[in-house]
Amino acid sequence: MNTVIRKTILALVIPIIIVIVWSLMTTYGNIPAGVLPTIPAVGKAFVSMVESGQLQDDLLVSLGRVLKGFVVSGILGVLLGSIIGMFRTARELFQPIVTVIRQIPIIAWIPLIILWAGIGEASKVVIIVLAAFFPVLVNTESGMEHTPEGYLEVARLYKLSPWKTFTKVYLPHAIPQILVGLKLALGVSWMAVVAAELIASVTGIGYRLSYARSMMQADVVIVCMIVVGLVGIIMDKLIGWLFHFITPWQNKVGK
Repeated sequence: MNTVIRKTILALVIPIIIVIVWSLMTTYGNIPAGVLPTIPAVGKAFVSMVESGQLQDDLLVSLGRVLKGFVVSGILGVLLGSIIGMFRTARELFQPIVTVIRQIPIIAWIPLIILWAGIGEASKVVIIVLAAFFPVLVNTESGMEHTPEGYLEVARLYKLSPWKTFTKVYLPHAIPQILVGLKLALGVSWMAVVAAELIASVTGIGYRLSYARSMMQADVVIVCMIVVGLVGIIMDKLIGWLFHFITPWQNKVGK
């Protein structure tokens, strides 16, 4: 059997089982629609949200926040990660506090960030930046720190400036790990924006999910959850394809 077909079939097995069990439970089980709506009801809710433009508007708001936070966290993470990875003194200075802050769940930061920045746009972006910053930082630091000593000896032999040593030696070696950090950060950004909107927001897909829950609209809640999952998968595949395209040498090495 073709590998692609086999993977596709296996990937569909669990979703099909879930749909069958869901259909049986709502058809033959005594389950209120407010707890678990039927599949047709969820489909109607989806169509209604699309036709009204509500779903598209919520997604655009959330994706805009993700883009802002992701870009800022990417820049800061690569910058600080490079400094920590290249310089021992910086590593000894920053690593302990970074390690401590990383252990605090992002959900624990949300109340404090809301106190500082309110429930407006700024607080959502700050939450995303805080959540996505560490995957980029840690992967960048690791890539820089593990640059082979032989490469650095050659750079010293040719008396390269610190900037040229960074661009010609450290950065090329660290790029694969930096890209891994950015990919992880994008997924974390999406989860963080949904979590932030669930707690304090009046717009976005997370807000829509929370509002539907408060109104006992289980069909809308399920639509939002499915859309959040699908958008997350699409974002992961797109950034994976982009990195595959811009690092062709990695593809050759892996073959």
